[in-house]
Amino acid sequence: MMIMKKALSRRTVLKGLGVSLSLPLLDAMVPALTALEKTAATPALRFGAVYVPNGVIPGQWFPTAEGAGFEFSPTLKPLEAFRDRLLVVSGLDSVPPPPPGERQYNNHADASTRFLTDVTPSRNLRAGVSVDQIAARVLGTGTVLPSLELALESVDSGTSCDFGRSCVYTGTIAWAGPTSPLPMEHDPSAAFTRLFGDGANSDAAARRARMQHKGSILDSLMGEVAGLRNQVASADRLRLSGYLESVRDVERRIQLAVAHNAELPVFDRPAGVPDTFEQHAALMFDIQLLAYQGDMTRVVTFMLGREFSGRTYPEIGVPDAHHPISHHQRDPVRMEKCARINHYHVSLFARFLEKMRATPDGDGSLLDHTAMIYGAGMSEGNGHVPRNLPILLVGGANGRLNGGRHIKYAAGTPLANFHLGLLDKLGVPVESHGNSTGPISLD
Repeated sequence: MMIMKKALSRRTVLKGLGVSLSLPLLDAMVPALTALEKTAATPALRFGAVYVPNGVIPGQWFPTAEGAGFEFSPTLKPLEAFRDRLLVVSGLDSVPPPPPGERQYNNHADASTRFLTDVTPSRNLRAGVSVDQIAARVLGTGTVLPSLELALESVDSGTSCDFGRSCVYTGTIAWAGPTSPLPMEHDPSAAFTRLFGDGANSDAAARRARMQHKGSILDSLMGEVAGLRNQVASADRLRLSGYLESVRDVERRIQLAVAHNAELPVFDRPAGVPDTFEQHAALMFDIQLLAYQGDMTRVVTFMLGREFSGRTYPEIGVPDAHHPISHHQRDPVRMEKCARINHYHVSLFARFLEKMRATPDGDGSLLDHTAMIYGAGMSEGNGHVPRNLPILLVGGANGRLNGGRHIKYAAGTPLANFHLGLLDKLGVPVESHGNSTGPISLD
């Protein structure tokens, strides 16, 4: 590490054309005095949660062996390159009593709502604070956004909702409070503007006009960038160039998506959403990467799909709607199609992890300094099974997590106990959460 005589603030922000851009962690942000006592800047700790809908095929998901010697299952095979940063978790249940005065469960609403809150949704739009928001109260201090909520399907996408329950329950996994569900942004253009725009006008037409007539946000920052390059060492100049190029790439892809949509006949689809599921997912993952890299936020939740999602996947040979075939009734053909969807989702997540691992951050990578949950709120979609949930924990969490294992907890262990253990690892300990009975060890 090059120790500079004059250190830059970790909160250094470039400004231009009504936008602001935070920078990745640079060597020059290590103060000269403290740099003599450190070999690297202390990296920020980040948290993420990625949700997949309609359950999985458990026999294709869970490894058969426990501990470090497990073999990757067919569904998890795309994550094999991340063995050292991966914990496969089994044995966790999400089956608390229904809300007071109510007898029935609402399987899909329960699945997405309880995934991070551990509270069963009620008829009067009430749940609990989600893990991401508990973490954001500590990890999100000092960042532009305490948290960022992303999705690939909107609440008004035509997806069904559980009987007697608001569609909000299947439209988000993030809750700021018991009665405060957070909307998930599915438009990449809006998500990008939230991160890098001035926030003065959230109107979609105004955003497009700003993008089309004011040009690239980076063009307005080049003067500051040129001055900044003269203040940092060569290693930081390379990091800065790579980061700004990644921002430009995301912006370019958003502009292409908006332009393409503008040429189509009028239809009920937000501008900025790419044509294919894979392009949409990749773009949202890239926005999440930029948010972490620029330290705009350290807490991100991302729904690859809503419960009841009827999305089809012809690109992988599955023209069937997802939710109906998740009720496969043990039909081998339909089960194989569901497993193919599960594998496809995991493969997209693996591509994101590769970018996280390839992105330098302090003395390691973004993946080294992140803890991320990936999973579903039900195990098997055919019977809406809320037991033995498919849960992964990925990342190094600044050295606090040791991967390379399949941890199988005793049957019936509350998912809430896992959340307590995870919050401990994030440095955000809480005494209880949902129906927890005590934290479980992740060591």
